Amino acid sequence: MPAAEKTLIYPQWGAFGLEAQNGGASTGRAILLDESSSHANLSPVDGQPLLAVRHISLSTYEKVIQQAERAFLSWRLTPAPKRSEVIRLFGEKLRRVKPDLARVISYEIGKTYQEALGEVQEVIDMCDFGVGLSRQLYGLTIASERPHHRMFEQWHPLGVVGIITSFNFPVAVWAWNAIIAAVCGDTTVWKPSEKAPLSALAIFSVLREAIEEADTPEGVFNLIVGDATLGQQMASDPRLPLISATGSIRMGRSVAQQVAKRLGRSILELGGNNAVIVSPHADLDLALRAVTFAALGTSGQRCTSLRRLILHDSIYEEFTSRLLRVYEQASQRIGNPLLEETLLGPLIDRAAVQLMQEALNEAKAAGGKLLFGGEVLSGTGYESGCYVRPAIITAENHWPVVQRETFAPILYLLRYKSLEEAIAMQNGVPQGLSSSIFTNNLREAEFFLSPAGSDCGIANVNIGPSGAEIGGAFGGEKETGGGREAGSDAWKAYMRRQTVTINYGSDLPLAQGIQFEV
Repeated sequence: MPAAEKTLIYPQWGAFGLEAQNGGASTGRAILLDESSSHANLSPVDGQPLLAVRHISLSTYEKVIQQAERAFLSWRLTPAPKRSEVIRLFGEKLRRVKPDLARVISYEIGKTYQEALGEVQEVIDMCDFGVGLSRQLYGLTIASERPHHRMFEQWHPLGVVGIITSFNFPVAVWAWNAIIAAVCGDTTVWKPSEKAPLSALAIFSVLREAIEEADTPEGVFNLIVGDATLGQQMASDPRLPLISATGSIRMGRSVAQQVAKRLGRSILELGGNNAVIVSPHADLDLALRAVTFAALGTSGQRCTSLRRLILHDSIYEEFTSRLLRVYEQASQRIGNPLLEETLLGPLIDRAAVQLMQEALNEAKAAGGKLLFGGEVLSGTGYESGCYVRPAIITAENHWPVVQRETFAPILYLLRYKSLEEAIAMQNGVPQGLSSSIFTNNLREAEFFLSPAGSDCGIANVNIGPSGAEIGGAFGGEKETGGGREAGSDAWKAYMRRQTVTINYGSDLPLAQGIQFEV
């Protein structure tokens, strides 16, 4: 690529001060640096080393936690609409740097530029949502059985919230948590994925400007960079009453055990093994478009990515044939994710490529027929070794490889005869994040949404399983974790509920009519 073109589309680190502040920790206004060793990832786009980032020491971790605790003492007493001022300013500043920030994300993790723009927009949307939420932290008035008594509930800030995020949405998932927590009166400590520290540092530099302009106390928002041991430290820290963790089921189990051991709270958003059911009553054109994006978006590296396609016998051959043609077309547009014409970028690293190959070999050994793709791409433009052709393979739902999530563009094809059989397959995995059915039959759609239908946290009709809006609570069931983030009333997880009763009479009647006179 010519140097001039590379300058135009690749991120300019200096726009976010990354070359000057490449690591350690930040307490919102101040940047703390350690003498710890620096770590540099390779970009999956071209295999070139990224800026080195310092991992923090235990002593710096202590400074950050203590700063967050101090900030909470004043932040919790700040009126919620006043707290939202920093969020409003943050959203405005993000609108101005959206293209540059998207380039940082795209180059660091390999997400296409269009999807990276969408991720930054998601943070902006969360800012808008948070500002509105600041005036809607409602409690309830409850009828008391006792005369001259008023009973109600109110919500108070919880404390310092720990946030652990994964690489595939390096800024959006943090925003789901941090913006809501800040509006609720909590302070936050964020550990981004060790695979995506630069995106975190970049967006935090934008947030820092808003913090200073809104005169927000130092320590309300905190960023710490480190590996998995730092996440374990957070999970076991009793000063963090809530840990919100996004990642693999294995990671989630470890976090949940550590948090539960100290009777803390956790919000877990873990693996998905999402399915789409395509009925003979479906609009097949609509289903084909949705399946394509759900399976190929972010190169299959979304927790809501489509993993299992459940097709009715009567349309199986036709739909599969059409899907193979679409995959062939899409595979002509695999490449540099910063270029406008690219549809599929690389996987995050070579380890992810290896896991994909192992999963495909296991599926083939079990009897699966590879219908398309799966190979690792090489040659000009693919030097990083992280580019793959998306795969379509026939499978059976009970196979171990189908029962677990492989974070790669592998689509397993399954067949069904009755809707009950399809839903049983849909539900017949340990995960329970997102699900979809394509049908124009009202009875099928309603049954899918009934208590006997999908057992996932997200259930869609005539749209794919990925691409959730921030207005709804996001999360899943079973091994996906059971937590909820972002919209609806997910804010309640970041607060403590208090039931209040006021006696404004002169008598002291007891509940349940109990008599106790001395």
